[in-house]
Amino acid sequence: MPACRNLARLLAGVLAAGIGAASAQNPAPAALANYEIQNGAITQPLTGKPGDAKKGREVAAGRTLGNCLACHAVSALANEPFHGNVAPSLDGVAGRLSEGEIRLRLVDPTKVNPDSMMPPFYRIDGLNRVLMRFQGKTILTAEQIEDVIAFLETLK
Repeated sequence: MPACRNLARLLAGVLAAGIGAASAQNPAPAALANYEIQNGAITQPLTGKPGDAKKGREVAAGRTLGNCLACHAVSALANEPFHGNVAPSLDGVAGRLSEGEIRLRLVDPTKVNPDSMMPPFYRIDGLNRVLMRFQGKTILTAEQIEDVIAFLETLK
């Protein structure tokens, strides 16, 4: 039971940190980018261009946007405190998954694992118990998704 309580505290902290909130850093998208899932991947960038790894690093480490460290450990972000251990380490992720597979996992991890605890960072429909002020908004913009992918691609 302590693990369940710790997980509940972790998830409460993620939500309290403002994940899912539209802000000046993450405005609500006018419309979601179209994408196609093929063979377990979204092969084309959501923005039509590659992301910026430096910006992606900031999003991944940021506690109010990507907040990857809430669940994942990342050696490249060792200077950031409190890495999670409820999800796989992201070290070497670019050696395990293709860019398109990473994109799908960020956009909507339930397409890979329906029981995933990871939130869909680029989905607005089919969600449960979403506060009114967050409805119709993605956690990350298409550009931020591509930026995080560019950062994760550096983790070979």
